[in-house]
Amino acid sequence: MIKDSSTECWNQVNIDEWIEKAQTNDFRIYYIMPYTLEKLGDVKDKYILDLGCGEGGYSRALSHKGAIVTSADCSEVFIEYAKNKAKEEGLRIEHYVLNSNTLNVIDDNYYDIVLCSMMLMDVEDLDGTLKEIHRVLKQNGKVFISILHPCFKGKKTKWMADNENIEVLVSDYHNPKEWIGEIKGMNDPILYRHRTLSDYIKAFVKNGFKLIDMNEPIPTEEHSQMSSRVAWLKKIPMYLFIELEK
Repeated sequence: MIKDSSTECWNQVNIDEWIEKAQTNDFRIYYIMPYTLEKLGDVKDKYILDLGCGEGGYSRALSHKGAIVTSADCSEVFIEYAKNKAKEEGLRIEHYVLNSNTLNVIDDNYYDIVLCSMMLMDVEDLDGTLKEIHRVLKQNGKVFISILHPCFKGKKTKWMADNENIEVLVSDYHNPKEWIGEIKGMNDPILYRHRTLSDYIKAFVKNGFKLIDMNEPIPTEEHSQMSSRVAWLKKIPMYLFIELEK
């Protein structure tokens, strides 16, 4: 394992707090995850790498749908939890503790899909990570990405919302690139990174990917009724979804 800042950050997070957050967060369960699984479509017998899998929720959902799943994360405690949960649910999922830029136990041209759900904005080595994703992906394979929207979510942005109105103040889009912040409900600090939209697009192109889709989906009425915060996203997107092809 390379002990870069990303790895060090996620290995010191309180796993119980993070798992509770991951499994109860309204943005994830009523917006990000349903949209992602819908976009992935029929995954039966597809080889999928869930990169930056965290507690393994996506891996288990995809395995239940018939996918052949590999889970990889830089956090040993997350992978141990994910292994145990998969075993409890009778799922056959391979689990690896790996840096995203050093997938050295995985063969070339192996996966039909690489899923990067809410992780690509966290990696220190974006270029190296994309190189490795390109290497392990089959020709014409797809990468499904979700990230915090770089135009509307950063240190120098402020979300002001109530049940009726929402405004976002962006005071510096280009800076800072990195900062220590918090996630509500968690005591441990988190290392955040900001990259501009053009930073991402240039990195994708540099590493041989074709950009085939990009979305700022409006929440469904059903999901909006489940969470007032999710309903905010009908007006201003907090998340960006990107699809690449090798």
